[in-house]
Amino acid sequence: MKITSRKRIASFALSSAMVLAGILPSVAQDEESALEAPAGGGEAPELTEAADLAIERGLQYLINTQRSDGSWSNDDGTFATAGTSLGLMAFMVKGHFPGFGRHGEALDRAKEYLLKKAEASSTGYLGGMYEHGLYTLCLSELWGITAANEDNPRIPLQLERAVQVILRAQSPLGGWRYHARPDCGQDTSVTAMVFVSLASARQAGVLVPTETIDRVVGYLRDQVWNEETGGFGYQGSGGSTLACTAGGAYAAQLCGMRETEWVQAAVRYLENSPKVFNREEIGYYYYAHYYAIQAMVQAGEEHYAKWYPQIRDALISLQQPNGSWENPKKPYPHTTPMAIIILGTPHRYIPVYQE
Repeated sequence: MKITSRKRIASFALSSAMVLAGILPSVAQDEESALEAPAGGGEAPELTEAADLAIERGLQYLINTQRSDGSWSNDDGTFATAGTSLGLMAFMVKGHFPGFGRHGEALDRAKEYLLKKAEASSTGYLGGMYEHGLYTLCLSELWGITAANEDNPRIPLQLERAVQVILRAQSPLGGWRYHARPDCGQDTSVTAMVFVSLASARQAGVLVPTETIDRVVGYLRDQVWNEETGGFGYQGSGGSTLACTAGGAYAAQLCGMRETEWVQAAVRYLENSPKVFNREEIGYYYYAHYYAIQAMVQAGEEHYAKWYPQIRDALISLQQPNGSWENPKKPYPHTTPMAIIILGTPHRYIPVYQE
């Protein structure tokens, strides 16, 4: 790792938060330019009082449902790595961190759950690759913004191990699939999830080879992007979907491809999709919009300013009386924190460790 000073860690904490918010321009740009917001014409919409209240209710739901071991998961304990990683990041979007403020103790327990689970792993792999990607992104977010100094050696050590798992698992075509092996194939969904975590880790100073990024670009552009529709398919260019297009577009933007015609075509595919804000019409609704809002901010303020108010109002209307966004028919711990992260996009960055 190449962290040379507290100032560098502070710079990472800001840029890492930007990855989550969707405004980090490109992992291929230098550090100074990477801390600038994307260019665009319009003003970003303000976070409304209703949206802020929805976020607070969602965070309180997470506090109420945190398990005794510090995790968030399904009732049967499944998806705990993903649920806990997303849960932590949902709080960080609003400026809550482990060891700080009224939620500091609860977030400490969540952080400890992930670190202890990682330390118990002989390889650093917290499988499968969906969950491992979210966990890796969460570690990047945590690094440099924890209250306890003694955690600093623990977090980068596990982050480095997590990244190495991802690098070893990249397929010959440049993507990733469900398991941490290069012979498992690839799909757009897992590839997007995993690469966003690599983009964040790279900003932390963890080595992510340029070749790895180039292979991701090749996979997205040549294997799963559809020139006719502008969208991305799941395992090939046919059958473009909103979720895969949102994730593929955002991953490509983080690879430095924001200004290319094929990525701009993917943004147009999203914007021109009918009923995109209707949960009943869209598969993997929260997952799709988790990436779509980030892709819109990357595309520029005019795109974001048109998109955010629509997803904001849709999410407010979908919130349950208990403060969650859970679907009783398909209970996953992902949906509530993803909704909070989407709603919290106007916060843009988290000012920590400023010098």
